[in-house]
Amino acid sequence: MHRHRRLSLALAGLGLAALAAVPATAGSVRVQLPFDIRSINPGVNRDHNTDGVVLHMVEGLVAYGEDSLPKPLLAEKVAISDDGLSYSFTLRQGVKFHNGAELSSADVVWSWNRYMDPKTDWRCLSEFDGRGLVKVEQVTAPDARTVVFKLDKPSALFLASLARTDCAMTGILHKDSLKPDGRFDKPVGTGPFKLGEWKRGEYIQLERFADYAALPGKIDGLTGAKRPLVDEVRFVIIPDSATAKAALQRGDIDIVPDVANADIAELKKNERIGLSVVTHMGLVGLIIQTRDPLLGNVKLRQAIASAIDTPELVAQVTDGIGTPNQSIVPALSAYYGPAQKQGRPYDLAAAKKLLAEAGYKGEKIVMLANKRYPQSFDAAVVSQQMLKAAGINVEIEVLEWATQLDRYSKGNYQIQAFPYSGRLDPSLSFESMTGPKDKQPRKLWDDPAVQALLDKSMVVAGKSERQAIFDELHKRFIADVPMVMLYNGIVGGAYGKRVKGYTSSLTSLPRLWEVSVDG
Repeated sequence: MHRHRRLSLALAGLGLAALAAVPATAGSVRVQLPFDIRSINPGVNRDHNTDGVVLHMVEGLVAYGEDSLPKPLLAEKVAISDDGLSYSFTLRQGVKFHNGAELSSADVVWSWNRYMDPKTDWRCLSEFDGRGLVKVEQVTAPDARTVVFKLDKPSALFLASLARTDCAMTGILHKDSLKPDGRFDKPVGTGPFKLGEWKRGEYIQLERFADYAALPGKIDGLTGAKRPLVDEVRFVIIPDSATAKAALQRGDIDIVPDVANADIAELKKNERIGLSVVTHMGLVGLIIQTRDPLLGNVKLRQAIASAIDTPELVAQVTDGIGTPNQSIVPALSAYYGPAQKQGRPYDLAAAKKLLAEAGYKGEKIVMLANKRYPQSFDAAVVSQQMLKAAGINVEIEVLEWATQLDRYSKGNYQIQAFPYSGRLDPSLSFESMTGPKDKQPRKLWDDPAVQALLDKSMVVAGKSERQAIFDELHKRFIADVPMVMLYNGIVGGAYGKRVKGYTSSLTSLPRLWEVSVDG
């Protein structure tokens, strides 16, 4: 047996050992987690997996709704000045922290100042200190329920940036989250669950926050109704997907938030299993290094795009579940319209003609891939065969995810099969790949005219004006081919029949509020 297989089984065993200590009860829901979390410090030393746990404990002033737009959460309302430079948040009354203290504007100011301290190492510091989209020049609390943010320039994305899940929603914490010496201890937030125990490598136990101040209505993305209906949520670390599926089928675990696409058809036939399958805002595609001596030729990039039968590839990779999307604007976005549905059609003859015009003579092109994200790896394999049919010589190099990510960050590659986590505003989707490569080597699309359009989209607030900008950006994206966009990610949540109310999210993060279980 190979060493990595032994390690996988050993880790799976740890998860099952943790399960054995949590029998199925009406007060507990057991949720599979593929990897251990990196920390419990919101927005610090985090990844998407970590966000999915932490965002049950902390909340921000605003959060993304089901329509991908930022909406009030801890704020009752938001007033924006006519010049777009001042945002005044009125806090909801009766919101309490996990330690019983009532939320006030002073807590918002304290949390903000902590995030903006470079020593905190907050993931999103650069988004608000002037290096990114906007600079927050001042945050004040005129009274106990009002917080005012002053910006250096108008920004259509300020609220969307505050709500970002990788920023931990800019979650508001009580100062008791810190130890007396100033080091972080645990999140004392306002979320529907509070930290119980983190047993590293095995599980994270969250406890129901009895005094949670729930909004009325229905669940709405990461806002809306968020009542904690179980006494305990236990995230159990089971890295092996087959082990997690078997545990679900036996009833040893209640929810697997993201089963493999290949397993969905099988699980549909199981009357004891429910499914919630949705498209999310993530992007899956082939990113291309436009400074590569070969791939710097736009005709070669266009040939690659023309040689890929996107509908066929997506059908194969997602087992017929996914829908092709060649646009950086996610299909769920309010800005996904007729222009975004226009892409480069599959045309083998056109691909071969473009190859001849590019002067391509069969030189080897290396495509990086990893097996941590199976659909991304499968996209590499299928696209390799399609490119081969056009006469493009592509070799796949499989790397550990951390190594591939490092190569991406340094711009050290020719092509990568690469997944992007979801950005819920199109400007942020484009921003994730647009910019000067000299300063940010990870960027894909280095074009001053494109950057000017993107910058404008981040300032103007009118939907029609922003739509026109996104339409033009999409048209240029298809022509320049800094990336061959394939489809938006899919999340298939599977749950045992004793679970009530579980639905998958457009963010692909698990949501355990408004979820109950039968005894």
